[in-house]
Amino acid sequence: MKHIKVSAEHEYQVHLDVHFEGILNDVSKSHNKVLILAPEFIVSTYHLEQFLHPLENASLFVVPDGEHQKDISIVEKIWQSMGEAGLTRSDALIAIGGGATTDLGGFAAATWLRGISWYAIPTTLAAMVDASVGGKTGINSQVGKNLIGSFHSPQGVYVDLRFLKTLSDRDFAAGLAEVIKVGFIRDTEILNLLQSKNTVALAREISEELIYRSVAVKADVVSQDFQESRLREILNYGHTFGHAIEKYSHYEMRHGEAVSIGLVFAAELAGRVIGLKSDVIDLHRSLLQQFDLPTSTHIPFPPLMELMRSDKKSRGDSIRFIGLNSIGTPHWLEDVTSNDLEATYERITS
Repeated sequence: MKHIKVSAEHEYQVHLDVHFEGILNDVSKSHNKVLILAPEFIVSTYHLEQFLHPLENASLFVVPDGEHQKDISIVEKIWQSMGEAGLTRSDALIAIGGGATTDLGGFAAATWLRGISWYAIPTTLAAMVDASVGGKTGINSQVGKNLIGSFHSPQGVYVDLRFLKTLSDRDFAAGLAEVIKVGFIRDTEILNLLQSKNTVALAREISEELIYRSVAVKADVVSQDFQESRLREILNYGHTFGHAIEKYSHYEMRHGEAVSIGLVFAAELAGRVIGLKSDVIDLHRSLLQQFDLPTSTHIPFPPLMELMRSDKKSRGDSIRFIGLNSIGTPHWLEDVTSNDLEATYERITS
């Protein structure tokens, strides 16, 4: 078992290679009452109710699968359930699911009684390496992704690697997009590992190392800049364009699939604006394509432009991006012109 410390508004740890059943039991013993959020897929696949039955102080709230759970109507139902269960500030919430569930659960915990304790048990690769770590919580709006939220760190993150066994190849590959992002902005050894393990099946063999390296980078960055005043923005590499694609698809596209296209867009933009070398740009495409991730789009540019304008990183009329000077050296791209964006878009259409 490995542990990675995160320093935010409070310190907590990411615990790697635990068993979720024991965590549910331990957390329930630490609080008077516990509300557990989980999507239908997790509840049915892992027979979650049988583990909750002995926990007399725990109740279960089943949320929809996927990104559609991150809606204010679902939050209102969770608040209603919290009220009916009588959750107080000494009680807690456990979010067990993918990144959408940990985003949602953290936000519900942050807004109930102005903040109660919560715990994350991520069940997808993307959630393990990114969404559950860092204290960002949120839901979506009609305007864009994650525009309603707060910074509210969990008391702990518990990674049970057994969940990856039931994760589809498509979802595992989507998680790899976030891992590859970390390789390009900080830990270049990740890129070396994935070039040698160049299929989803082979990458699964090194899941634990990939998760550990990715979380270690995120923990270091978050500990230096919890509320994203500057440094933490590097973790959004590929996300400005990626979020626009994800929103346009009505979240039918996996987050990691949209980020994959966003990574290529950001690399191409850096090539145009600050001269990122073509071999680095080409590596983005080849590495992502190894895992059958998309690297181009046919979505019309004007609606994507409008969605990017609503991105959280925008300031006034300026759309801001994270680019690269070179592998491992992020660069803030500010005041990018519409001509640069359109020209970059043309390079990722096919």
